[in-house]
Amino acid sequence: MLISASSDASAQETKATTAIVNPAGLYDPAPNGYSHAVVATGGSRIAYIAGQGGEDANGKLSPQFSDQVEQAYANLRSALDAVGAKPGQVTKITTYVVDYDQSKLGAMTEAVKQTFGDALPAQTLVPVPRLALDGMLFEVDAVAVLD
Repeated sequence: MLISASSDASAQETKATTAIVNPAGLYDPAPNGYSHAVVATGGSRIAYIAGQGGEDANGKLSPQFSDQVEQAYANLRSALDAVGAKPGQVTKITTYVVDYDQSKLGAMTEAVKQTFGDALPAQTLVPVPRLALDGMLFEVDAVAVLD
């Protein structure tokens, strides 16, 4: 079993730490932008971040999938900042993708890696027929352990 502790300075300052667990019997998920499991210790507060879509501050959606993914992760980072969390404190994300096919995986993986670096959270991808808004193609929610 491979276990690595989060080196995010903010996680150490808040006393909440995370450890990534990728069991030896499972394939290495890091190239796909996630971890099989994340164990959080020391935190007494948990932030549940609602699904963040690809709409900008004016509520406009790009018709491009990759643009929506990039904006959704920017929105997620804003929500994390608002609750005082750093990306390394996120333990779980769920992504929802309209009309998913594997050609969309690259844009999603790149955004995850840019957002979380080596502190890849556990992740579930859910293909869906549609999301809340017309034209919405992607959404991501998160769970973060705070101090």
